[in-house]
Parts: sequence; C-alpha cells; structure tokens
Amino acid sequence: MPYSLPNVSNDLSGHTAIVTGASSGLGLRFAEVIAASGAKVALAARRVDRLEKTVEEIKARGGTAQAFALDVADAQQLKAIVPKVEAALGPVDILINNAGIPDAQRATKMSLELIDQVFDVNLRGPYILACEVARRLMELKKPGRIVNIASMAAYGYNGGGAALYSITKAGVVRMTEALAVEWARFHINVNGIAPGAFSSEMMDGMLARIGDITKGFPRPRLCEPAQMDSTLLYFLSPASEAVTGTIIKIDDGQSQR
Repeated sequence: MPYSLPNVSNDLSGHTAIVTGASSGLGLRFAEVIAASGAKVALAARRVDRLEKTVEEIKARGGTAQAFALDVADAQQLKAIVPKVEAALGPVDILINNAGIPDAQRATKMSLELIDQVFDVNLRGPYILACEVARRLMELKKPGRIVNIASMAAYGYNGGGAALYSITKAGVVRMTEALAVEWARFHINVNGIAPGAFSSEMMDGMLARIGDITKGFPRPRLCEPAQMDSTLLYFLSPASEAVTGTIIKIDDGQSQR
C-alpha cells in the first residue's frame, strides 16, 4: 500500500463526528478542534443552550455543527442519537466519548443513586454509544475512529475520595483495549486519552472543595485543553491508522512524583 510523505494530515473533511459532553471543558474544545479541521460535528450534551452557543461560533468560523440533546445515562437516547446525527450530518465515523462526572466521595458514603449515575455516565454510556457507532459502521462497511476519554485517575488513587471515579475510568481504559481487538478487522480504531489535571468546569468544582492542588506538581500549573489538540488529531489522522487499543497519558509529569 503506497503512503504519502509524510503520512499525516489534520484534514477531516468528509467525516462526521459525535462529541459527548460538548457543552463545556474538554468536550467543547474537542468539538471546536474537530470542526476547525473540516469535519461535521454533532455536539451532544444535556445543556442544549450551551451547545447552541458553541454551534453558532463554529458556524461563524466556517465550520459545520449541530446541537443534539443527550443524556449519556439514558440508554434509549444513546441508541437514538446515531441515526439522528446521520440524518442531519451524514454517517458517523468519529466518536469522542468524553462525557463524565466525578463522585468526590469515599466509597462507603455514596448513595445507591450516585453509584448508579457514576457507572452509567462514565462507563455504561460510553460502552453503549461506542457499540451503536461501531454497529452502524459495520453495516456501512466503513472505517471509523473512536476516542475514549479516560483519566490519570485510572492508574492511581490516593484514597482521598472519588474511588468510583477511578474505578470507572480504569474500566474505560480496559474497554478501549478490548473493543480495539474486537473491531480491528472492521478497521474501526479505538484509542483513548488519559488527561491529568486540566482546566475545566469539573476541575473548578474540585479545586473549590479541596484547594490548590498544583503546588506539588513538577510544573505547578493546570494544563489547558488546547494542549491536547495534537493528540486528539493524531488519533483521527492517517498517521495512526495502525494504532488501536492505545491510551496516551497527558499529565505534564504530574503522576511522576
């Protein structure tokens, strides 16, 4: 098979992406980056008013985007979103499983309702949606790219609270590895990103509860979502055609203490 030199491009023209949790933080940035690279983007989240604002900004910059209401804890909404997006923007061949919630509680203090919610949003929902996107790609005999957003919490936990968050994000890592193997023969690449401490609405809430966590970091700072752009685009570009089941950790050295 001939390859161009260099075998890399950030041009996503002709592709359609779903980004979950796109109303703020990392998901919002991911949606903007993918749209700026030429793909049609379905921004999905519960807060549709916020999505509409971002959609208008993307369109003003020449991109193509549309807002879709989606609660990733609702299996029926997850099953319905792929045909809805396909009808509006074309077949979905990129999925960014970004939506997630923290629990910020010790394991024995969590209510059953919160336990169910964290599992549903962080692990069950991404699994169902990945399967829905992959099933449609298989029907169409099209290749695709799925990027699951895990966390450095998947690899370590200090016992201070949010044990279930750590557990579900470890599940996202293993889900990525397992589905990559199952779907490789269909040319559906499944990879993941494990961010450390990045500036986001979720992080703002954590800092309000526990104070400044950056003082002990090798570089005393929070990372910015834009510092993840190149990794995201790498997973979506021709350069990563043989890369599947891989998790890239982006934590500014925070976990190497």
